[in-house]
Amino acid sequence: MSESFTKGMARNIYYGGSVFFFLIFLALTFHTVKEMPKRDNRHNITEAVERGKHLWEKNNCIGCHTLIGEGAYFAPELGNVYIRRGGEAGFKPFLNGWMNAQPLNIPGRRQMPNFHLNDQEIDDLAEFLKWTSELDTNNWPPNIEG
Repeated sequence: MSESFTKGMARNIYYGGSVFFFLIFLALTFHTVKEMPKRDNRHNITEAVERGKHLWEKNNCIGCHTLIGEGAYFAPELGNVYIRRGGEAGFKPFLNGWMNAQPLNIPGRRQMPNFHLNDQEIDDLAEFLKWTSELDTNNWPPNIEG
């Protein structure tokens, strides 16, 4: 076996495999770039959504919550919380009440801090969470409550 497998053959396998997987990478990148505009809901990004995302990042919400399955698993999934908590009619009042009631001080339960957000900031955060709920995620995460 060692006589038939030469350094030249090993080199050809190495370079051939590298080119093959590089072409696969380019094809997958092209496919992703082509498909993302259909799924990412970018036409609904408003200034309120941008401000809400900034609040999300500034307060490190991902440090406890997950968003579309990414983040910490300490607190519930929030990528679909808009739909779970009432949609257009009920979500903003729910979020406003929830944020202002924190911390709940229930013994043995995880405590969410009060970030002291004003009504405009809570509305912006609600708009960001609404926007994330409208993303086409192929029903991910599978557990709706996270």
